[in-house]
Amino acid sequence: MERVFPNGRKLRILTGDITKIAVDAIVNAANSALAGGGGVDGAIHRAGGPSIMRELDRIREAQGGCPTGSAVVTSAGVLPAKYVFHAVGPRYRDGKHGEADMLASCYETCLKLAAKLDVETISFPAISTGIYGYPAEEAARIAAGVVSKHLDSGEGSVREVILVLFDQSSYKLYERLLE
Repeated sequence: MERVFPNGRKLRILTGDITKIAVDAIVNAANSALAGGGGVDGAIHRAGGPSIMRELDRIREAQGGCPTGSAVVTSAGVLPAKYVFHAVGPRYRDGKHGEADMLASCYETCLKLAAKLDVETISFPAISTGIYGYPAEEAARIAAGVVSKHLDSGEGSVREVILVLFDQSSYKLYERLLE
């Protein structure tokens, strides 16, 4: 599914492997230690090669990690992208500990980084919906809202955002929210 905004910017949703989609920047659902992990994080590190982790090692050495709601940038190794934005989403507890603001901040931070680096195309996974336990519908509403608002504003360099979803049920959820 594709939604085109009046200014020509696009929001697409699709299911598949985020590591195989050619974009300027791919967003990784990282942990605050920037230490690699499972899910999307593991897939990106496996597909991108060891140079990504070497860069994260240097970032950890310099700043000790990445706070929840924020992101750091590395090159993309052998992925079909220029950059990886390692965004740290919140662990969902009960929705009463600022989780929504932190999740929105992940998307906003990545879009600001994209503008700083003149990124025109960016792909996002469904941040925090795996082992971090964020309810899928609430996370989808936040992601779609932040991204749509940004694209509609016409600010920054991003011309196309691709939300890459793991399965068909997630796709249908986003499709319903974006219609």
